[in-house]
Amino acid sequence: MAEFLLVQVRDQDDPMLGQEVDCFSNSLKCDPDQITVFDLLSGCPTVDYLSRFDVVLLGGSGDYSVAEGGDWLPPALQAMRELYELGIPTFASCWGFQAMAAALGGEVVTDMSRAELGAVEVCLTDDGVADPLFGGLSKRFLAPMGHQDCVVKLPANAIRIASSEKVENQAFKIVDKPIYGTQFHPELNRAALIERVKAYPQYVESITGDPLEVFAEKCGEFNLRQLLCNFANAYR
Repeated sequence: MAEFLLVQVRDQDDPMLGQEVDCFSNSLKCDPDQITVFDLLSGCPTVDYLSRFDVVLLGGSGDYSVAEGGDWLPPALQAMRELYELGIPTFASCWGFQAMAAALGGEVVTDMSRAELGAVEVCLTDDGVADPLFGGLSKRFLAPMGHQDCVVKLPANAIRIASSEKVENQAFKIVDKPIYGTQFHPELNRAALIERVKAYPQYVESITGDPLEVFAEKCGEFNLRQLLCNFANAYR
């Protein structure tokens, strides 16, 4: 039975702590007990600790930002580099995508003009179409988004897999390691995205210009959860 590590950066009173576990569990078709949570606000996991797991998931962050940083960020980025050196299969979404990119030499900025929230159309690059994991998707698909930071420069050893109208770097694959990242949240379905947005309502109007109720009505349907299941099956 596979053992998963979910790496978070969330306050302990964040209402989405448990929801994120449930969303990954549903996507991976595994029991929640197979997912262990490590919060990077408490420090950096050791190499021995990371090595215990078959697959690592880098998740969301609540109110924390790679671009804004803080005392917690250098140890967090060190954990990303250790995952790279160990070659542990790792899937990074949203904050995790940004953190892995920054740790390996990319650049992350806060840019409200490129902020995205809701169901956003994403297009695979030619490399994405040829990729064994992403190639099974339609070339254009709707993906669940919720971010103000974006990766403006990929690491030198990353291949761009997908882009959106606002954000060029929506997904990458690290060339020499079993590491993928997406700016979007493949672990979320529509109901889970709306539930998460309700936990952080201050972001809705600032990004979309709509009140929460209108945003929820406008939000389209998407289904990318199989992407995570396929990743875990391919690499564990």
